[in-house]
Amino acid sequence: MRSAYYISDGTAITAEVFGNALLSLFTIEFKHITVPFVETAEQAEDVVKKISESFQDDGQRPLVFYTIVNTEVRKIVSKSVGINYNFLDQFVAPLEKVLGVPSKPEKHRTHSIHEKTYDIRIEAVNYALANDDGSNLKDYHEADIILVGVSRSGKTPTSLYLALQYGIKAANYPFTEDDMGDILRLPPSLRRFKDKLFGLTIQADRLHQIRSERRANSRYASLQQCRMELREVENLYRKEKISFLNSTKFSIEEISAKILAQTGLQRKKY
Repeated sequence: MRSAYYISDGTAITAEVFGNALLSLFTIEFKHITVPFVETAEQAEDVVKKISESFQDDGQRPLVFYTIVNTEVRKIVSKSVGINYNFLDQFVAPLEKVLGVPSKPEKHRTHSIHEKTYDIRIEAVNYALANDDGSNLKDYHEADIILVGVSRSGKTPTSLYLALQYGIKAANYPFTEDDMGDILRLPPSLRRFKDKLFGLTIQADRLHQIRSERRANSRYASLQQCRMELREVENLYRKEKISFLNSTKFSIEEISAKILAQTGLQRKKY
C-alpha cells in the first residue's frame, strides 16, 4: 500500500484537507501519515528519513503533501524520495499575480489561537455542549439553529461540528416517546423558536442498528419502535412546515453543509 504524507510546520490540517481531497478522487487505499510542527532542519531530516523508509517498505514512492513556510525546512522536505506536492508554491505565485501584492507567509496563522474566529468557535462549542439533548431550554434565544429529531439521529455530532468548524451556536432537542403520547405536537419551548428549527430524520433500519449497539434487545432499539417514532416526527415536520434532512447516507460534514445551504446560515470561519 502506498504511503501518503501530510507535512507542515504548523498543524498540517491544510495539507491533510488538500491531500485527502485529491486522493479521495481515486479508488485506491493509502497509508496516511500526518507530521505536524516540523519546524527545524533536524526535524525535517527525520521526516525525509521516514519517507525513505516508507519507500523501502512499500516499494512505491510515497506521496508527500506539504505546506511549509520556513524556507530551510521546505527545501529539505522537497528533496525527499517521495513525489512532492508543495501546495504553497502551487497556488501562491499565481494568486500573487492576480492580486498584485506579495504574500506574507506566517506559521500558525490559519489554525491557531490567534486566528480571528477562534474565540467565536470556542464560544459556540461551549453553547452546543450546554444545550445538548434538550438539557437547557432557557438559552434558545441565543441559538443560531435548533436541531430536532428522534434519539440517535445525528443531532449532537452535527451540533458540535457546526460549532467547531463554523462558529454556529447549535442547540438540539430530542423527541422522545414521552413527547409523543397519542400524537406528537411541537412543545411550547420549541414553538417560540419555530423559525430556528431544523429537523433530522434517518432510515428506520439504520436507526435500529445504531440503537441496538447502545441498548441491544430493548424496546427502545426495536425496529417497530424506530418506525413509529420516525413516522410521528416526519409527520410533525410536514405539518409544521419544518425543513428536514434524512441523514442516513451522509457524513457529519455533508449534513452540516446541507443544513447551511438550506437555511442560509453564514459560516463564521473567515
